Amino acid sequence: MTREEILAKVVEIVRPFAKNKDALETAGPETNILEDLKVNSARLVDVILEFEDEFDIEVEDEDADSVNTIGDAVDLIEAKIG
Repeated sequence: MTREEILAKVVEIVRPFAKNKDALETAGPETNILEDLKVNSARLVDVILEFEDEFDIEVEDEDADSVNTIGDAVDLIEAKIG
């Protein structure tokens, strides 16, 4: 799976949780999930669980804590799926 494919899937996973739909339309690696997309921090846990299901990975708490941007999520997933 390419980085671009992972990025597209990450944006689709985040979509239902994002309150700022306009920012979602231009979301890229630098987009901050909590600040730019207005995802509630409690809902970020649900986003991480969706990543685990979609990509068949396990995300430890300390790894989840490092996911601030779309790019962070892509980096984490890319590292986990090898």
